[in-house]
Amino acid sequence: MSSPSSQPVSPLRQRITKISYPYVAKLHGMPKLTLPGITLVLALIGVFAPVAFAVPALVLLALLLSWLGFLSWPVVTTGQRFLRIFSILIILLFAVSRIAGG
Repeated sequence: MSSPSSQPVSPLRQRITKISYPYVAKLHGMPKLTLPGITLVLALIGVFAPVAFAVPALVLLALLLSWLGFLSWPVVTTGQRFLRIFSILIILLFAVSRIAGG
């Protein structure tokens, strides 16, 4: 099995992709605004809620974006990869700043 870029697919990628398939299929079957809605809600909680709720929401958001980024990694360009990594780092830095700020 190889990816669209003709690179061999690692066993870890195969395993995560296989495990993720039912969840991605379920997300695909939901209304189109479900995933952006989940992202928006987590981001708003992370920005406006007390720290006890904000930090877990931001970590969940970073994990969600990391998971989706991992799944799409083989088919995106270098610029898109940079934006994915940058956005996850910004979210995590904001979580750390929320912890530091109290």
